[in-house]
Amino acid sequence: MKAMILAAGKGTRVRPITHTIPKPLIPILQKPVMEFLVELLRQHGFDQIMVNVSHLANEIEGYFRDGQRFGVQIAYSFEGKMDEEGNLVGEAVGSAGGMKRIQDFHPFFDDTFVVLCGDALIDLDLTEAVRWHKQKGAIATVVMKSVPIDEVSSYGVVVTDVDGRILTFQEKPSVDEALSNNINTGIYIFEPEVLDYIPSKQAYDIGSELFPELVAKNAPFYGIAMDFQWVDIGKVPDYWHAIRDVLQGKIKNVPIPGHEVLPGVYTGLNVAVNWDRVEITGPVYIGGMTRIEDGVKIVGPATIGRNCRLGANSRIDNSVIFEYTRIGPGVRLVDKLVFGRYCVDKTGASIDMQAAALNWLITDNRQVKPKERSPEQEAIAKLLGA
Repeated sequence: MKAMILAAGKGTRVRPITHTIPKPLIPILQKPVMEFLVELLRQHGFDQIMVNVSHLANEIEGYFRDGQRFGVQIAYSFEGKMDEEGNLVGEAVGSAGGMKRIQDFHPFFDDTFVVLCGDALIDLDLTEAVRWHKQKGAIATVVMKSVPIDEVSSYGVVVTDVDGRILTFQEKPSVDEALSNNINTGIYIFEPEVLDYIPSKQAYDIGSELFPELVAKNAPFYGIAMDFQWVDIGKVPDYWHAIRDVLQGKIKNVPIPGHEVLPGVYTGLNVAVNWDRVEITGPVYIGGMTRIEDGVKIVGPATIGRNCRLGANSRIDNSVIFEYTRIGPGVRLVDKLVFGRYCVDKTGASIDMQAAALNWLITDNRQVKPKERSPEQEAIAKLLGA
């Protein structure tokens, strides 16, 4: 069976992570979020997967390649062009435009197919969703999830009749205005005929353009509310909470990797640490080939990426540290996400450590020698508690 993963977006709401990593490759404890989606599709018999790519396309294609090692077949539809210097320039054509572009190239979607957004962890029973879709004789089905009414303002709300037929959509309505508490999860089931509603060679969106067209034309368009786990990582705070939930065992089918060396403390291979001279309270994951110096304190939920170095007496509290990060001696990070030259708090507000001349506190572990602190920086360090 055939499926499509939408992976062409720039991931602007997850910056600065997506400056160098496309959103589908954002790691959930060392494993890209899109890999979980590929595994889910394979489990339900969807073994032919098309992926539209644009922003940092080479990164996605280089990781998944033809899908063979994941037990599926994968092909890519690149949306963009190559400039005169040989650089790929992304020009995404929208989620619906991406489907149409594939079909116009050569008819690929010839039976019922599933479309997933590439930025969520889900444990949906796709087989049951497809069965319901076919039973209704639908041309398109939106898989919905019910949320508490006080949370509807964060999502796109789907309004259906008693039979499940979609009547309208509300984009992030207020609690008082919401006509439903069923939200659009970005999981869709389509028949090939739906592509006839999408214009060729132009940008076109599923949610804001295709779906209103289906409603206007009175097409057999349905929504099914299902009970399943859906963890969106569309924004930095979402990602930060997702990592916490994984470490606390709240997300199904996402085990903590590595070996449990202490209660709630897991490590990859060859972590250099004297366990008698550090204080680590789980749940914590520490990636392979990371060095933790004496006096370090880590309070979970926290994850330290591979090939990191935590300086003596530093403290990591409720934070996410990406791979190849060097944390200076005595640095204290609470409720932070550290990625490359950026330090981001749990709300998404970020500091460019290089621009702020603070990269002596946090830098890349692959540098031959970290910068020495100047007298002025020593004074700042005291003020920061570092």
